[in-house]
Amino acid sequence: MNNHEMNSAASNNLRPSAQERWDNIKNWLGTNLQGDVIIWIIVAILSLTSLLIVYSATGTLAYQRGGGYPEVFLFKHIFYTSIGLFVMWWVHRINYIYFSRLSRAALLISIPLLILVKVAGVTINGATRWIAIPGTGFTFQPADFARLALIANLAAMLAKRQRVEYSWKIFGKMILWVGIICFFIALTSTSTAVLIGLSCFLMFYIGRVPSKYLVVMIVAIAITGGLGLVAGQRLETAKGRIERFFKDEEFQAKQGFIAIANGGTLGQGLGNSHQRNYLTQAYSDFIYAIIVEEYGLIGGVFIMLLYAILLVRGVQNIGSTNRAFGGLLSAGLTLSIGLQAFTNMAVAVGIFPVTGQPLPLLSMGGTSVFFTCVSLGIILSVSRGEADESALF
Repeated sequence: MNNHEMNSAASNNLRPSAQERWDNIKNWLGTNLQGDVIIWIIVAILSLTSLLIVYSATGTLAYQRGGGYPEVFLFKHIFYTSIGLFVMWWVHRINYIYFSRLSRAALLISIPLLILVKVAGVTINGATRWIAIPGTGFTFQPADFARLALIANLAAMLAKRQRVEYSWKIFGKMILWVGIICFFIALTSTSTAVLIGLSCFLMFYIGRVPSKYLVVMIVAIAITGGLGLVAGQRLETAKGRIERFFKDEEFQAKQGFIAIANGGTLGQGLGNSHQRNYLTQAYSDFIYAIIVEEYGLIGGVFIMLLYAILLVRGVQNIGSTNRAFGGLLSAGLTLSIGLQAFTNMAVAVGIFPVTGQPLPLLSMGGTSVFFTCVSLGIILSVSRGEADESALF
């Protein structure tokens, strides 16, 4: 054997085998991506799908605002998604117990932010829901932050009451926070306030709150949310959307129906949507209609199943955690994401009036993607079990 053959043999001996490489990959994934594997897979599928569908759905928008280059919005969405996924990975390494300690402070911060939206918010598509971040060109939607803070705080309060009898004084504090947040959010977003109220109600139900308190909660949320709607800017918009829904006169909804009809069983194929030229929110509120148009009924059902599985996995954390707070926190955040997702899909297929709710992880948008990823990071933190007190923070 000559020197060249000897060196080649030695090199082959040093090179890891396919099995060794696969084992190294599994070890790396097991170390860095902990928690529920199914949730990680769902997040990966939805994130990759969002890149494809946003690129397709923003074709018309690109000619209106991007100089004819849809890549402008694709790169923007990639940036937001990358930041969101990194934050999700970082958050999932944090001991979720910390969020109990931070929830009250976050809730107190959210109230002036919601007031600031009403006073000096940025108006986009007729709705004032954003705050401009000076010197950056970015906007921030405080309602998403308030939703996260409220759910975390309610989970902490409910967890403390699992072995203590409820009283009107204790329950009143919980209702007060829910009412305040729903009131301020209803000033600028009716559907968001309704979904938050419903998420909180389901958390109370899961948290075994007695029925008499649940009835009072429904009345309190209806009153505070209604006052916020009357005092805010969305009353006429909400009334108009409901009237057009029952009269079948909503232009956006009709265009969404056409997109779904065009999709058939197998769809038109990626990038072949026709209705993106007519749906003004094809990349956000009606992105599910574009998904069905391009991927067909099979693609639409597949996406729906992903959200359903995500909902089940997140709620199942109630039975797999040692702390009531972790289970309630995971269930509350998962219910919030699930309700938003199914509301968006219900609007696209004509079950609900138009609401303006994005499809979590799929719709284009910075604040929505960011706080959805934060919520998923917390859910994954709960699913990986009890963490050491010295966990990264």
